[in-house]
Amino acid sequence: MSEAAIRLKMSHISKSFGGVEALRGVDFTLRRGEIHALVGENGAGKSTLMKIIAGVHSGFDGDMLLDGKPVHFRSAREALAHGIGMVHQELSVVPQLTVAENVYLGVQPVTGFGAVDWASMARGAREQLKKLGLELDPWITLGELPIGIQQLVELSRVLFSGASIIILDEPTSALSPPEIERLFRSLRKLRDAGNSIIFISHFLEDVLTIADQITIFRNGRKVVTHAVSPEIDKAWIIQRMIGKGHEELESSYLGDVALASPKDAKTVLEAQGLSKAGSFEDVSLTVRSGEILGIYGFMGCGQIELARALFGKMKYDKGSVRVDGVARRLSNTAHAAGAGIAYVPESRRSMLFHHEPIYKNTSIAILDRLSKLWLKPDAERAIAAKHIERLSIKTPGTEALLGNLSGGNQQKVGVAKWLTFLPKVLILSEPTRGMDVGAKEDVVKIVRNLRDQGVGILVISTEPETVLSLADRIMVMRKGIVSQEFANETISKDRLLAAA
Repeated sequence: MSEAAIRLKMSHISKSFGGVEALRGVDFTLRRGEIHALVGENGAGKSTLMKIIAGVHSGFDGDMLLDGKPVHFRSAREALAHGIGMVHQELSVVPQLTVAENVYLGVQPVTGFGAVDWASMARGAREQLKKLGLELDPWITLGELPIGIQQLVELSRVLFSGASIIILDEPTSALSPPEIERLFRSLRKLRDAGNSIIFISHFLEDVLTIADQITIFRNGRKVVTHAVSPEIDKAWIIQRMIGKGHEELESSYLGDVALASPKDAKTVLEAQGLSKAGSFEDVSLTVRSGEILGIYGFMGCGQIELARALFGKMKYDKGSVRVDGVARRLSNTAHAAGAGIAYVPESRRSMLFHHEPIYKNTSIAILDRLSKLWLKPDAERAIAAKHIERLSIKTPGTEALLGNLSGGNQQKVGVAKWLTFLPKVLILSEPTRGMDVGAKEDVVKIVRNLRDQGVGILVISTEPETVLSLADRIMVMRKGIVSQEFANETISKDRLLAAA
């Protein structure tokens, strides 16, 4: 490889958080006109390395060369000034602002009189979004759009900034197959124009489809860098990501699944004819005690909105809900929680407090049960310590800030906050979104254990692997309606995708 072809070269990079070593002597090279994929288990170090490149983490050991010159960024703004932009897994868009305002966030055009040039902003936003194949009203509030579209708007903002090194952290996790193909077309155009793209993903099919090079991380170290070629397949990648001894996981990740639902268990959740204009229509479902019902569909099919309605976060227009045989209106989240329903949403940012310690996050849902008059931090810490051990959460202790944990461990904390007093019904929306196969295995074990304790579980996901690895019975939604149900049979990923 000629030195002229190298955009970025990192040598002997190490980084620790609160005594936990996230990176250990890592080398990484990125060439011009290349899509370079990074894969590895949660906590393997790939996102940490990318945040160093993007200026999010400024304290590290090692050397970084950009176009042959030493650099050490102290902020994301400084990295962006050098042409490095990052789209994070947890989006940094502002849902309350319009699409145009998000595309131009921080760089709004002004008129000669110093006022914001709204017309210019609208035209520019439309032009930027068209490059990604999006036809959007620039004045619509971003929060009204699906997460997948919000993600593309953030990517548009990074491209608008003029970045020539673009870091994408789990860019396809919330996208439907047509949206993924549209994104990939845009990435190939950017690559062919000489841009360098770092693609972090746990979706191995996407990695093999889009990447030119792949680097695999494990336990804070780089395992291998290899050109993507016909002999590189998912099994080859998984073996290097997680090592040996995970044959069962590898099989479930790659193969078919036999569904089996408990027949005689009592029904803990029943919905009849639920409808919400513009989201879902005439949805009926049942969840039994000790059963996992999976609801699968592409982003925008209505399953996320259905989950919110069942927890009182969104009012449905018509239909009925019964919990443990009792009719419930579920007009707000307090009513739903009081009925025995717990909910872990798809966005970790919305359900947890990243700048607070773990123990506060695990106890937030049960403070009223711990004390009616005042807080009991010692009791909260004891509960958190129990959940850390029970769920194998990787952390220095209960006082560690949640934001310093990997995505998979944050998700475990999100589940833990409902486990002190088991709910009758647990709704999990995208429970393994953005996780590697190892972290997914942990979540699968946790959810199955809750099922075995008699909890009725509803798993909502756009990831077929997640539904196949967890569900005892599967409903598929398409464009707001239930298109098919699978029960007591062997189901393949291909059949699931076809039904959606």
